Amino acid sequence: MPAARLSVVTAVATAAALTAVTGCTQKSKAEGDAAIKVTAADSRCETSTKSVPAGQVTLSIENKGSKATEVEILFPDDRIVSEKENIGPGTEYSLTAEVKAGDYEIACRPGMKGHGIRQKLTVTGSAAAAKHDPRLDKAVAAYRRYVQGQADATIPKVAAFAEAIKAGDLTAARNAYAPSRVGWERTEPIAESFGDIDPKTDARADGLEKGQKWTGWHALEKALWQDQRIGPAEKTLAGQLVSDLENWQKRVGEAEITATSMANGAKELLDEVATGKVTGEEDRYAHTDLSDFKANVEGAQRAYELLKPVARENDKALTTELDKQFAALDATLDTYRTNDPRAKAMNGFVSYDQVSEARRKELSDAVNALAEPLSKLAAAVAK
Repeated sequence: MPAARLSVVTAVATAAALTAVTGCTQKSKAEGDAAIKVTAADSRCETSTKSVPAGQVTLSIENKGSKATEVEILFPDDRIVSEKENIGPGTEYSLTAEVKAGDYEIACRPGMKGHGIRQKLTVTGSAAAAKHDPRLDKAVAAYRRYVQGQADATIPKVAAFAEAIKAGDLTAARNAYAPSRVGWERTEPIAESFGDIDPKTDARADGLEKGQKWTGWHALEKALWQDQRIGPAEKTLAGQLVSDLENWQKRVGEAEITATSMANGAKELLDEVATGKVTGEEDRYAHTDLSDFKANVEGAQRAYELLKPVARENDKALTTELDKQFAALDATLDTYRTNDPRAKAMNGFVSYDQVSEARRKELSDAVNALAEPLSKLAAAVAK
């Protein structure tokens, strides 16, 4: 869950005109030529070129600033083609995406807040059909069905959460909180791609933009656990959460999904775990972090499994390592499951405030062991 960003989502017709391609296409630069170099700093965002051919584009990002930054490729209406969050000071990252002809922006967001510092990017021509892989079309179509299914399954669960709040039933509301978040956490990069939904539904208090009203799950989480209060304001927030998530459910079908965005999204889900769940910051009042953690991993694994046939053909060693690390992380997470009836509010996991620092380090190591090879998946499917 990143900091809020401004967005005005335009009509589906505009989306269709600028849509990213849904398969493996030609390189955005000639073989041996450099990627687009992006130099991010606290007050600047420099790019090595303003125009590339359609197809695969790779950003070679270096953060020379003093703050963690986020770099995004954006449509003119602020929908996200691809992004990388939490690029630390002094670090580098390579981001591969797929783009059709049209106008875009590359944005650097120092501190991961605000509109960001932006550079125009023009994509010309058309991608080479000869490189198109129909297996990736099937993977994208299957993933789109998965995302829509997760959104559809979320609505009745969040409605039950809201009904418990409206009834003033603190225990029932607490028990419904973690289950209501699972579908969202499995597919969060898709929701984030719209820009305006995530800040309304999943913002934490320390992630708010200046003047932004705090709404969504975490505002209710604080009321239920820290304040132990359900009043008129919380009942209103619960109704708004249902409405905002129904909006997300309806718009999922408009999401721009490509093979590389699936791969990058899987890595983003692991980043969510590393920066929010392992640290205990995400569900800091309810301590239901392990439920969100598991959902993030499940979502990443689903995207990987759909892309695996192509990735395995292009880089068998990579898929062997990913299979190993997904299995290891799943096994580690399963050790935190419990049959204790009191864990219902934790969606079957122990409360995260009961997990020692040593065991959190074990979880962090398992996440990092998976995140490193997962960062190479986009390049593997783009070969």
